[in-house]
Amino acid sequence: MITLHEAKTKQDLKRFVTFPFSLYKNNKYWVPPIINDELESFDRDENPVFKDAEAWFFLAMVEGKIVGRVAAVINHLEINQQNVKKMRFGWFDFIDDPAVSKALLDKVAEIGKVHNLEYMEGPVGFSNLDKVGVLVEGFDHIGTMITWYNHAYYKDHYENLGFVKEKEYMENKFPAKNADPKLFTKLNDLVKRRYGLKEVNFTKTKEVMPMADEMFDLFNATYANLSSFVPITEIQKAYFKKKYISFINPEYIKFVKDKEDKLIAFAIVMPAFSEALQKAKGKLFPFGLFHLLQAKKNSKDVIFYLIGIDPEYQNKGVTAVIFNEYHKTFTDKGIDMCYRTPELEENIAIKQMWKHFDPVVYKRRRTYRKSL
Repeated sequence: MITLHEAKTKQDLKRFVTFPFSLYKNNKYWVPPIINDELESFDRDENPVFKDAEAWFFLAMVEGKIVGRVAAVINHLEINQQNVKKMRFGWFDFIDDPAVSKALLDKVAEIGKVHNLEYMEGPVGFSNLDKVGVLVEGFDHIGTMITWYNHAYYKDHYENLGFVKEKEYMENKFPAKNADPKLFTKLNDLVKRRYGLKEVNFTKTKEVMPMADEMFDLFNATYANLSSFVPITEIQKAYFKKKYISFINPEYIKFVKDKEDKLIAFAIVMPAFSEALQKAKGKLFPFGLFHLLQAKKNSKDVIFYLIGIDPEYQNKGVTAVIFNEYHKTFTDKGIDMCYRTPELEENIAIKQMWKHFDPVVYKRRRTYRKSL
């Protein structure tokens, strides 16, 4: 018999976080999170997202053994400001038993109905900077620290339970050598002269911090028109600066400013931490931090994490300025492969941005929805 247990205590939440460690034991493609980092993101006193969101964490149990988990999430900004009556769910993992996945999703639906919401969608996180989507293609590629990995049977469970595809995401990759300077060097010079633009590079994290708020504002402006976009709040900016910016190589952060010193474009690239996280096995100590720092310094693969362009400057060649700077940095560091985070299939502007680099789609993921 399947029973559901709500994880409220720190001990139960740790069981929630560590369940995938057994589900994906010996899977060479699954990338574990740092356990304490994941626990902090679920801490209502630590994560400012809980100022505008609620979450419930459930474990599915059979004879005292955990067989599944799910987080049910309500984002009140999404509901009240955008009038999107959506029940979110994520961190959804389960053994290959339809009764288990049904029990967990029925619980999410129950909460959604109590709050008079219209439909449920997942897997998604609290906001747009969280992980998104169930993997439907590309199971034989290692995951990343900013995506979920899952077994191939997940897709069938969603569809057999009456869920339908809501959004499709693509993950692309290309060799760094494909970023041929002749594709953007001339355009870089032309665009900078025409609009009075200048590139901004960094060597120290403390140089980035004073401009981080402006960067998050630009991020909000860039993606405001995409479906289900929830803007980053002021309190979240401070949290993300503390949590993420200090861990990113400053030389992998590129800004572009106009002649009035206004930020009009930015990009953030991260080293690939996947293999380091596998070696860390969910813990920073005693050796996990060493593996992560080694990857930060020596990884020859990078992930394009975020890119934002002021709507006034979109489709005007500003990306040439960004790519020109990355080419210099990647050449200096001997980067081999470039990977991109999940991008909405409907985002035509993104496809146009990368087309000259001959990217290859190597993973697909999607979210599913169901009416309540």
